[in-house]
Amino acid sequence: MTILYVMIPLALVLIAVAVWALFWAIRSGQFDDLDSQGWSVVLDDDEQTPESDSPDDPR
Repeated sequence: MTILYVMIPLALVLIAVAVWALFWAIRSGQFDDLDSQGWSVVLDDDEQTPESDSPDDPR
């Protein structure tokens, strides 16, 4: 029964940290653009990088 005196405040502190982290992520713009990173994997890269422009590049 005495472990509840430790576990309940610890759980409340962890919940407070999680809520703080959620609001910090929202305020800092982490959730502003959720689609562009997913589409960047699907779309083709049509441009060559400047390093691979030379014809005798072994890459």
